[in-house]
Amino acid sequence: MFIGPVFTREAITSPRRARFYVFRAVYVTALFILMCTAWLIVAGVQVIQNVGDMARFGSVLFQVMAPLQLALVVFFSALLSASAVAQEKDRRTMVLLLMSRLTNSELVLGKLLASLLNVLVMVSAGLPVFMLTVLFGGVSFAQVWRIFLVTLVTGLAAGSVGSTLALWREKTFQTLAMTALALVFWLALGEAVYASGVVWWGVSAEAWAAGFSPFRAILAAARPAIAGASSLGVFDHGVLFLIVGSGISVVLNGVAIWRVRVWNPSREVYARQEQEAENSATIWSVEASSKLADTPAASAETERPRPNAAETARAGHVDSQLRAGRRLRRHRHVWDNPVLWREVRTWAYGRKILIVHAAYCLFFALAAAGIWWTLSQNAASPADDQGTAIPATAKLMAPLFMMSLIIVNALAVTAITNERDGKSLDLLLATDLSPKEFILGKLGGVFWVTRLMIVLPLVLCVYLWWAGGVSLENLTYLTGGLLVMFLFAASLGVHCGMIYASSRTAISVSLGMVFFLFLGVVTCILMMISFSGSFQVQLAPFLAFIMGGSVGMYIALGARNPSAAIAAAALMAPFATFFAITSYLLGDRELTVFLVLAGAFGFTTAAMIVPAIGEFDIAMGRTQGNEE
Repeated sequence: MFIGPVFTREAITSPRRARFYVFRAVYVTALFILMCTAWLIVAGVQVIQNVGDMARFGSVLFQVMAPLQLALVVFFSALLSASAVAQEKDRRTMVLLLMSRLTNSELVLGKLLASLLNVLVMVSAGLPVFMLTVLFGGVSFAQVWRIFLVTLVTGLAAGSVGSTLALWREKTFQTLAMTALALVFWLALGEAVYASGVVWWGVSAEAWAAGFSPFRAILAAARPAIAGASSLGVFDHGVLFLIVGSGISVVLNGVAIWRVRVWNPSREVYARQEQEAENSATIWSVEASSKLADTPAASAETERPRPNAAETARAGHVDSQLRAGRRLRRHRHVWDNPVLWREVRTWAYGRKILIVHAAYCLFFALAAAGIWWTLSQNAASPADDQGTAIPATAKLMAPLFMMSLIIVNALAVTAITNERDGKSLDLLLATDLSPKEFILGKLGGVFWVTRLMIVLPLVLCVYLWWAGGVSLENLTYLTGGLLVMFLFAASLGVHCGMIYASSRTAISVSLGMVFFLFLGVVTCILMMISFSGSFQVQLAPFLAFIMGGSVGMYIALGARNPSAAIAAAALMAPFATFFAITSYLLGDRELTVFLVLAGAFGFTTAAMIVPAIGEFDIAMGRTQGNEE
C-alpha cells in the first residue's frame, strides 16, 4: 500500500492518536484568530466605506497568511523528517530496519512521507480558511491554488533535506544544525539574487529569485494575474519554482535511496560490533584451549602458562588499546565536574561537528559581507538621532541571530535526549553527581561547543557600532539582549530534554518554542505595519493571540511539571514581547525594550533552571530518602 509498510503503518496508526486531530484543530483555530485580529485592527482604526476597502483588506490578509503558512510547513517538514530518522538511530532501531526485507526506496520514501503526514493533513485543513479570504475580494481561487502548490512542493523539498541529512549523519545535533543551515542558505541565496538586480537573458532578478527561493515564489504566487500584462512563461507566479523544488526533492531522495545502506550502519557502529566480536572470539578461544588442555594430546603443553580469560578480555577492551605508533604518556586529569569535563575535553558530539562550524562560519561571512556592502553603498536610510540600527542591516542580522539561537537550543536539548536514548542517563543517576553539577555541566558544555555561534554575532554587533550603525548605548542593549536570549535558548533545551521522555517530542517542543518566538514577533510586526493605525489601541485585537501564546507556553513548559514560576513566566513573556514590539514601532527602542525583554526572558530562564538544580533528584526519579 502506498510507499511500503513504513508509511502504511504510520497512515493506519496516526488517526488513533489525539494529537493528529489537535494539530490541525489548533492550526485552523490560529488562522481564524489571525483573520479576526486583522479585521478588528482594521475596523478599530479605519472606516470601511466600499467594496474596494474590503478587497484591499482581503488582499493584505492573504499576503500575510501565505508566507506564514509557508514558514510553518518548512519548519515542521524539515524538523519532523530529520527527527524521525535521527530517533531511529538514537534508539539503535535503524539497524533492524536495514536487516529487514525493506527495499531502499521503501525505507527512504516511507520514512519521509510518514513524517510529512501530519504536515499534509494540517495544510489540507487550512485550505477552506484560505478559500474564505476570496469572499473579502481582492483574491482569486487561482491565487489560493498557486500558493498551496508552492507550499506543498517546498514542504516536500524541506523534508527531503532533513531526511537525507539524517540518513547521512549519525549524531542528532549534526543533523538538526546542518538541516537548519541548509534551509537558511537556500533562502539567503534567493534573497541575494533578488537584491543583485541583475538581468540575465532578458529575465529580471526578481523573476529568477521567484524561481529558486520559496519565499519569493510564495510572494509571486500570491500576486493576482493582471490581464494584458506581459507573460514570462515558467517565470510567472512561481511556476519555475515548482519545477526546481520538485527537482531538488527527486535528486535528494535519489541520493538517499542510492547511499542509505552505505551510510548506515555508520563506521562507529561497525567499529563497536567488530570490537565486541573480537572480544568474544578471544574469550571463546581461551576457554576452548583450557578445555583441550585436559586431553592426552595436550599433556605436553600443560607446563606452558596459559593466559587468564579475564585478563585477555580486558586487554581487548577499547580502554586498553593504544593507537598505532603512539603510547599513552600521561593520564588525563578529570575536573571536579566530570560532566563539564566530558563536554569540553572530548568529542562528545562527534568530530563531524566541525562541518557545522564551517558551514556557520560561511553563513556568517555572507551576512557580514552583506552588511558591509549595505553600509558602504548607503543602501539604507542613515541612522536617526538616537543612533538606532539601520533597517536594512537588521534584516541581514536577524536570520543570523535566529540561526544561532536554533543551533544553541538544538545542542542543549540533544545533550539530554542523547543520554536518555543511549541508556546512559540511568548510569549518571546512579553516581554521586549532584543536580547542580549535571545541569551546569551540560549548560557549560553547550556554550563551549557553540562558542562560535555566540561570539560571532556579538562581533558583528561590535562592527555595526564601529561602522556607525548603532550608538554605544544601543550596542550595550543589543549585546545584553543577545546574551539573555542565548541563555534562555540553552536553558529551554535542557528543560525540555528533562521533562519529556520522548526525544522526538522534546526536540519538537524545544525548537518549536524558539521558532514560534521569532515567527510570532514577525507576524505581529507585519500585521501592525500592513494594517497601519494607532499602535496604542491594538492591545485588544491582539489579546487572543497573546493569551493563546501564554496558554501554549505553559502547556509546553509546565504542564508535565507544574510550577507557579513557570505559570507566571508563561503569562508574562507574551505580554512583555507585545509591549516591546509596540514600543519599538513607536520609536522607543532603547532602555525600555531592553529591560522588558531581559526581565521577562531572564525570569523565564530562572523559572526553568532553579527548580532543575534544586529538585533534579525528584524530577528524574530519585528521592532524597534513597541517598541516606
